[in-house]
Amino acid sequence: MVIDELDWTGPGLNLLSLATASSVVRANDTDRQALLQFKAKITGDQLNIMESWNSSIHYCQWIGVTCGRKHRRVTKLKLRILKLSGSLSPYIGNLSFLRELDLVGNSFYNQIPPEIGGLRRLEALALTNNSISGEIPSNLSACSKLILVYMSGNQLTGEIPSLLGLLSNPKVLGFSHNSLKGNIPSSLGNLSSLEELHLSHNALSGIIPEALGQLRNLSLFSVFENAISGIVPVAMFNLSNIRAFDIGVNKIQGTLHSDLEINMPHLEFFSIGENQISGQIPISVSNATNLNVLEFNGNRFNGNVPSLEKLDKLFNLELGENHLGHGREDDLNFLCTLVNNTKLGYLAIGKNNFGGEFPKCISNFSSTLRGLVMGGNNILGQIPDGIGNLINLEVLEVSISQLSGPIPFNIGRLQRLKIFSANINFFSGTIPHSIGNLTELIGLSLNFNNLHGSIPSGLGNCKNLLVMDLSSNNLSGPIPPEVLGLPSLSIVLKLSSNYLTGELSVEVGKLKTLGELDVSQNRLSGLLPKNLGSCVSLEKLFLEGNLFEGPIPSSLSSLRGLEALDLSDNNLSGGIPEFLVRFGALKYLNLSFNDFEGLIPSEGVFKNASATFVEGNSKLCGGIPELHLSRCNSKISANTSHKLKITIIVVISGVTLVFSIFLIIWFRKKKEQKPTTTHVENSLLQLSYQSILRATNGFSPQNLVGSGSFGYVYKGILEANGAVIAVKVFNLLNHRASRSFLVECEALKNIRHRNLVKVLTAISGIDYQGNDFKALVYEFMENGSLEDWLHPSVAMSKPETLRNLNFFQRLNVAIDVAHALEYLHHRCEMPIIHCDLKPSNVLLDGEMVGHISDFGLAKILSGEWPNDSTNESSSLGVRGTIGYAPPEYGMGSELSTNGDVYSYGILLLEMLTGKSPTNERFTEGLGLHNFVKTALPDRVVEIIDPILLQESVRGGIVTDITLNENNLGNDIHLQCLNSIFEIGLTCSTESPSERMDMSNAITKLCSIREKLLRPSRLRRGI
Repeated sequence: MVIDELDWTGPGLNLLSLATASSVVRANDTDRQALLQFKAKITGDQLNIMESWNSSIHYCQWIGVTCGRKHRRVTKLKLRILKLSGSLSPYIGNLSFLRELDLVGNSFYNQIPPEIGGLRRLEALALTNNSISGEIPSNLSACSKLILVYMSGNQLTGEIPSLLGLLSNPKVLGFSHNSLKGNIPSSLGNLSSLEELHLSHNALSGIIPEALGQLRNLSLFSVFENAISGIVPVAMFNLSNIRAFDIGVNKIQGTLHSDLEINMPHLEFFSIGENQISGQIPISVSNATNLNVLEFNGNRFNGNVPSLEKLDKLFNLELGENHLGHGREDDLNFLCTLVNNTKLGYLAIGKNNFGGEFPKCISNFSSTLRGLVMGGNNILGQIPDGIGNLINLEVLEVSISQLSGPIPFNIGRLQRLKIFSANINFFSGTIPHSIGNLTELIGLSLNFNNLHGSIPSGLGNCKNLLVMDLSSNNLSGPIPPEVLGLPSLSIVLKLSSNYLTGELSVEVGKLKTLGELDVSQNRLSGLLPKNLGSCVSLEKLFLEGNLFEGPIPSSLSSLRGLEALDLSDNNLSGGIPEFLVRFGALKYLNLSFNDFEGLIPSEGVFKNASATFVEGNSKLCGGIPELHLSRCNSKISANTSHKLKITIIVVISGVTLVFSIFLIIWFRKKKEQKPTTTHVENSLLQLSYQSILRATNGFSPQNLVGSGSFGYVYKGILEANGAVIAVKVFNLLNHRASRSFLVECEALKNIRHRNLVKVLTAISGIDYQGNDFKALVYEFMENGSLEDWLHPSVAMSKPETLRNLNFFQRLNVAIDVAHALEYLHHRCEMPIIHCDLKPSNVLLDGEMVGHISDFGLAKILSGEWPNDSTNESSSLGVRGTIGYAPPEYGMGSELSTNGDVYSYGILLLEMLTGKSPTNERFTEGLGLHNFVKTALPDRVVEIIDPILLQESVRGGIVTDITLNENNLGNDIHLQCLNSIFEIGLTCSTESPSERMDMSNAITKLCSIREKLLRPSRLRRGI
């Protein structure tokens, strides 16, 4: 200041200029060194952002750095969603001119350095969605100009510092999705400028401080999903600027009196759901005329619901799971006050005491209505024909009520309907044929009604159905083959306890992914179809109480995942198949009251008398004593021996004849075969070295789509028919490549599954230079590998080429891969271990369906194949890829299907975190498995791939979520994520015996997918 007041002239001016310049240089060097120290702590940089931070350009031009115009000091450091990882350098505290620090959506970890408290000019601190741990620095209160604090979605622990109440002018404090505990500091009531307080998804306890009622500028308050108790201070209901008020999923008690004055004229989001609040719904809630979301669900409210006529902006109304209503006629009058609402999207009043008839006024609701949940009440009458006016309805849930009459024909107008649940009512008449128009239907439940007539064949048009339950009605006639063969059915098909007749159509073989089939207690007849063995995912099969006859088909031996099988009360005959002994998952087997004969086994499920039921079969003998069957006499044994001898003679003769014919055909084909080609099981293509050379443009680098340990993969287009193929050319300079070629040929020759890459042919011969040449030709997967999507290369990471898998796509691919592994482990004639499951070996077709590829390290569990041994740990060295190979392989343990399960678990964790198991941060025993394990169950949001935090799955629809503090909902999504992470952890546990079987993994993943597809409470992000 003194210098400025003096009149410097002449040489003195030059001295001042030099002094000033020197000062600027020193300051600039401080900032540059601080940024370089920040860079030094970066351990992961997938997009190579830090490459720009070099001496070739001034640091003010580095990516993410902004400097002031006058002093050229760093004022902003903004590196949002750039896949950076590392710890935060304490040298950040030297950026003394810093006003904004934004590192949202990366993978920074370790603690927040306390040096940040020295940034006196800091106005915005945004660290949302990282993996930062430790406590919130209490000296943040020294950042006197701090306005915005965003720390949600991390691993913060400890308590909220009470010193934050000393901040001068904060507007936003965001600490949701962490592990904070303790009380909410009452000192926060001193922050008169505070507009948003985000504390959801933590472990906070205690009460809501009375002092928070003083925050007159507060517009958003969320403590959703904590352990807050006590009562809500009355003053909180009079915060006139509040727009979002969410105290849902806590332990809050007390009573809201009907005369409670709620004075929140700007209120848009109001949720007190899932607490222990009682009393009546205050009439004054209708004064909040700007309400979009109103949630009172899951409490103990009683009495009548007041008029909601003034709430013409209401989108989501949830009153379910209370004690509302008196079981009287006028209970539902409040619904008709919503007729003029043109924005209503979701209405849930289920599980209350509402009585009276189904209100006809619902037919006049706005066509914006997407969800209507009314089940679990005492509602009478019929569903009005006018229900067809709600053309955008996706969920209609009226189960467990007292509704009667026919299902309206106009239901067929609801062509966007996904869930129709009307079970446990008194519906009569036929199922309307118009129901076949509901082509987006996912779940249909009409069980326990009085419906009669036939099952409409038009249901076969509902190609998205996952669940269908028509059991316990009076339906008759045959099961339409169009319905029985719906390949989309993957969870349950129940048609039991009806009067269905005819045979079980061979179309049943299309239910390859179905988990439970129940057609029991009908009048079905004929032989059990052999195609039933194609339903390889079945866990429960109930066929009892019908008129089926003949033997149990041998094809059922492929149903190795069965947990329950009931064939009782039929006319089945023949012997008890030996393959049932090998069904390790079978816990319930009922063969009672048939006409089975012969010896009953004593192993497997048959050694458990509490799980096996065989009474009513007078010709059975043997078995364990607890079954109380007679001993098999010598006559039976002689008969059995005689039949066995005849069978052996017939089989040997047949095999000899077939083998002779095969040899004749083989020798003929051998003479005609080109010298450069051998085939995998009479392959579909007759290709030569020359033809694939032309198809790949001379194995041009432009056609190269991938490479591995044993060769290169090229894209090719066949001249003959224009078909697109993938050609894997083996690098025979690697001495293990030839062995890999043979392994892959052997593994692929007899396996077929929709989730395995299909091999078209194998080529073995010489190239134009006389060198040995071996190649495999596959179907081309146009969407590349899962690796390309999870970890795109630098070229693919450019904004114009960036592509991402959303959450639902990742879940579908995970299920695809699980199905493929389950097939390899349990459905093949000889179990196959893949031994190298990783993202680069999972390929995606044009429909984004996942396929496992690259069987070059596979192991066939058979003692008949060359160099095979049950104790072999590896015939190609240590099998697998670092990070994905199970730990026991590294210690010399024998190969097993449990090894593939481990690799699958790591793959599943990688798909959801976006982090590979070889990520730089996984050192010193941390690992991907432990990284996830330490974050569950309360901090799942901290470990999710940041890309997934930008989208949510609601009813099967992907919608955007902004990466900020305003994500108040999404609880179902997070619960499902937690469940999937748990599956990944169980699969990748260190002990092989504790890992989950792939059949079980499929069941759990499909159940999670169904939960996500089933629309639930719609929480709106504000």
